[in-house]
Amino acid sequence: MKYQKNLIYNNSLSCEKDIEDFVSEGSPSIYFDNKKMYMTNAIDASIKEKSNFVFWCPINFPDNIIIEWEFRPVIEPGLAIMFFGARGIHGEDIFDKKLNPRDGRYEQYHSGDINAFHISYFRRKWDKERRFHTCNLRKSKGFYLVSQGADPIPDVDDCQGPYKLKISKIDNNIDFYIDNLHIFNFCDNEHTYGTHIGGGKIGFRQMAPLKAEYSNLKVYEVK
Repeated sequence: MKYQKNLIYNNSLSCEKDIEDFVSEGSPSIYFDNKKMYMTNAIDASIKEKSNFVFWCPINFPDNIIIEWEFRPVIEPGLAIMFFGARGIHGEDIFDKKLNPRDGRYEQYHSGDINAFHISYFRRKWDKERRFHTCNLRKSKGFYLVSQGADPIPDVDDCQGPYKLKISKIDNNIDFYIDNLHIFNFCDNEHTYGTHIGGGKIGFRQMAPLKAEYSNLKVYEVK
């Protein structure tokens, strides 16, 4: 099927001004170098879940979108995630005061009072992930693992990034790409794993002690 995409958000993530409206949950440490954004944990990783964080773009995006960004891991272990379509379980904005407060702990995002899709990539946190690298798509509320594919990003010592990541969410189809390599597809029947997840916010998540570089965040509306 042919479709038209229109650029509706373009953020180079190159300086502090670019993220002045972003919202952090948890305690990230963020700085800029060579017009790239670097994020890591500000709290020691020994604190475990409390050292992880989410960094939200403030925009509510429409249902049918393509998200692109560039990513390069700098220090591992750790794990990176992109949330998209995030709203309260009753359609609220995720910053609505009626929703429970969040501080970066994972269960608040997959089993709390928000709905979202999220893709985890560069999963190098635990031994089983370091042995066998995958990218996972989950649908929440419910923590449903709905699709999975091999992760082609090498470990930090062999990285020659940045790597261009792309999420396509069109109707009920979600596709994920890394450097134009198709990683997986999921077609949501709106029944098996809950009702349709439409438009909403997008956000970066990291698990400590990952340090990573981000740039060139773009969102296209698809018609």
